[in-house]
Amino acid sequence: MDISQVKSEILQLRKEIRRHNRKYYELDAPEISDEEYDKLMTRLRELEEAYPEFVTATSPTQTVGGAARRTAGKLVAHDVPMLSLQDVFNRGDVENFVNDTIDKLGEVEFVVEEKIDGLSLALRYVDGELKQAITRGDGVNQGEDVTENARVIDDVIQHLLYAPKYLEIRGEVYMTRENFLSTNARQERLGLKTFANPRNCAAGTLRQLDSRIVRERKLSMFVFNLQKIDGHELDSHTAAYEFMARNGIKIISNYAVCKNFDEVWRAIEDIGTRRDKLDYDIDGAVVKVNSFAQREILGATSKFPRWAVAYKYPPVERETILRDIELSVGRTGRITPTAIFDAVNLNGTKVERATLHNQDFIDGLDVRIGDTIRVYKSGEIIPRVSGVVTSKRPENSAPYKLPDTCPVCGHELEREDDAVDVRCVNPNCPAQLENHLLNFVGRNAMDIKGLGETSLPKLIDAGFVRNVADIYRLHEHRDELLTLKIFGLAKATDKILDAIAASKKNSPARLLTGLGIFGVGSAAAADLIRHFGGFDKLSRATVDELQLVPDIGEKTAQRVKEFFDDTDNQKILEELIDMGLTVETEQKTFDETSPIAGKVFVLTGTLANYKRDAAAALLTERGGIVKNSVTKATNYLIVGEKPGSKLTKAQTLGVKILSEDDFEKLLAE
Repeated sequence: MDISQVKSEILQLRKEIRRHNRKYYELDAPEISDEEYDKLMTRLRELEEAYPEFVTATSPTQTVGGAARRTAGKLVAHDVPMLSLQDVFNRGDVENFVNDTIDKLGEVEFVVEEKIDGLSLALRYVDGELKQAITRGDGVNQGEDVTENARVIDDVIQHLLYAPKYLEIRGEVYMTRENFLSTNARQERLGLKTFANPRNCAAGTLRQLDSRIVRERKLSMFVFNLQKIDGHELDSHTAAYEFMARNGIKIISNYAVCKNFDEVWRAIEDIGTRRDKLDYDIDGAVVKVNSFAQREILGATSKFPRWAVAYKYPPVERETILRDIELSVGRTGRITPTAIFDAVNLNGTKVERATLHNQDFIDGLDVRIGDTIRVYKSGEIIPRVSGVVTSKRPENSAPYKLPDTCPVCGHELEREDDAVDVRCVNPNCPAQLENHLLNFVGRNAMDIKGLGETSLPKLIDAGFVRNVADIYRLHEHRDELLTLKIFGLAKATDKILDAIAASKKNSPARLLTGLGIFGVGSAAAADLIRHFGGFDKLSRATVDELQLVPDIGEKTAQRVKEFFDDTDNQKILEELIDMGLTVETEQKTFDETSPIAGKVFVLTGTLANYKRDAAAALLTERGGIVKNSVTKATNYLIVGEKPGSKLTKAQTLGVKILSEDDFEKLLAE
């Protein structure tokens, strides 16, 4: 390889690693596994060591991975840097670190402990009271203030028993496997994006603006380092652990104190043998010098302390035979293919299933039924298919293609433009019933308070609700509801039944939103009702007539047409009309001086206090017109956090820009 090729590869590696750093540290949405990332970093280090003239201060090998974000709170300067650890991948690397350290310092004690896979957090205490919680951010200069979120984590101690004047400690916020699975189940029920692994879930949760979400998801925390202390003398890592434990601080208790390489390696192997039995993820073992004085002597680079390394356990892969591909329909209609294979043992557990994600993933691996596949555990918990042993492929095998129809209801499947997922868009698909009902009773649709993710599954299981029309028959089962305590006591039950009855007066646009036609949210529903006046003309509209409504494209028009042509949907609509729900609009008149009525609004970015559909509904109920695109006809652009290209276009066209505060003032007027 000539010098120009070396330089080109180094620049490309840096670019790719920086992109993955941003996806991992800032967006909590990694695209590659830890093993793949480690390979990129190892290759970059090898090239920079061989060609030191190309090393720069801004290379990913010389800097901490992330950058601070302004999601959860203000940015705060670090008092003590929150550096990352140098990764090592084999016995020889660990031996070199231990022996080199002994050569430099003489007699040394090492502490070996679990490396928790989560989000790093520093806690600052003044006179024993928790004053501030700060994320790692860029690791050197500043992090995010997430104090209010940290306060609702049970493992974060608010008041110390033995209070030094000042104490700063560092730990890892994580999510247990049980809480991760329950959180993802809830996300799925609500039709929201699920998390790839517990680490991403913990990181995304800690940066939430609403601490109630943090409390609900039940984060945990281990403390693994003393950063700074005033008013109390401590000389070692283990002494600091003992002091923190006396204060009720949850430390990493499964640690070993070692004096030579053999003891260190046995401790690493011991952690490796029990890691699959833990109820949380670890991504390695940490070897650190115990003495604080010796740590000072060794110092740190711009990225790593020289007194510690992190050993990464190699992923265990097994070969097995793919026997079948099973299809499941999620609560949002997404079709997920799952590999069914001969059972193999991975990290102490029997594994015989692994997700194949989507058709693109299957095509990328060219995985076929009957193939010999390689399976491993990602993040020590989630089984993954890493590849195919094509040399063992049986003759006459055929590429696998997902079916065209839903395996549950038989409805035709759809793949959105520029998307990888295939979905069943039939709102009456039995697999989607719970999510369909949650959408119907939700704030953006019929807004029936008291009906939600706790009570609806009980109503479904008890056989009271099989479709949205059954919600309005619940008053007929009041005594049974009380006997089964679905809603609790009589007062609570009657309150919910009254809320159901009151929802019959909601606008036709809310009802249309609740019916769950794929692609028809509250803004599109309002446009359709405004154009056709109600369900009578809308249900008889042709695809061409539907496309005359602004922002209603051909695909959405076809879905609306198919929905109203379906005999099951027609029956449910007839029942809803017979029960007295509002399906036609009254001609409303609005004050001509109103700042909202008749005005065209577009929303961009993330609002702190409103979901996009909820904000659109508030505007349309007051006579406003909500559109998806900024044009010359747009009167106002409402801007939230991280606005997109719509803001630039609005500024170019001279459209008036409203902040969220401006939006709320407009509503108040």
